[in-house]
Amino acid sequence: MASCSSDDSDIELFEMMLDFDADSDIVHVSINVQVVCNALLIFQNVVARWPGSTHDATIFNHSDLKDHCEHGGLGNRWLLGDSGYPCKPYLLTPLINPRTQSEQLYNESHIKTRNTIERCIGVWKRRFPVLSLKGRLKLENMQAVIIATAVLHNIARNMNLEDLEPEISVPDMIHENNIIVHNNFPERTSGRQLLINNYFQI
Repeated sequence: MASCSSDDSDIELFEMMLDFDADSDIVHVSINVQVVCNALLIFQNVVARWPGSTHDATIFNHSDLKDHCEHGGLGNRWLLGDSGYPCKPYLLTPLINPRTQSEQLYNESHIKTRNTIERCIGVWKRRFPVLSLKGRLKLENMQAVIIATAVLHNIARNMNLEDLEPEISVPDMIHENNIIVHNNFPERTSGRQLLINNYFQI
């Protein structure tokens, strides 16, 4: 998810779920993590407490971020989410079947904007390879490692430390949800259509 503004200001927030694997004594488990960062690749929010099988929209629906959005906390900005989320006035999703060139341009911009969170996660995981290694820590320790490395990542970004080149091959653990068709009622999709009409008309 990304947050963008209608007044041409910089992108403010991004969010994406990713799985981290940990050993819970004998049982192998994964954690689905909600990550929010800004355009400078600095984390604004990290939620690392949901099982890997939890759907991204469920995590978002139970987050403080959703409450913040529901109460107008984003102002004139929107979150950008993948098709695993329902479109809402503050949460813009891609069009499943874009029919016009304007809708195609909107989808292309949506993809390019959301790419920032993927870059952020890549930088984070290169700096802290433990995030990509399976089965090295117990679940409760892995949650602490996720939060601690996110804080250290922010310190490194704020100090303008160079991003590290990967020393080991780090598998890409970012996942996309299966496409889920939500009932996108007009009151939910009107903001997206207004954005398309105002900024993507040819």
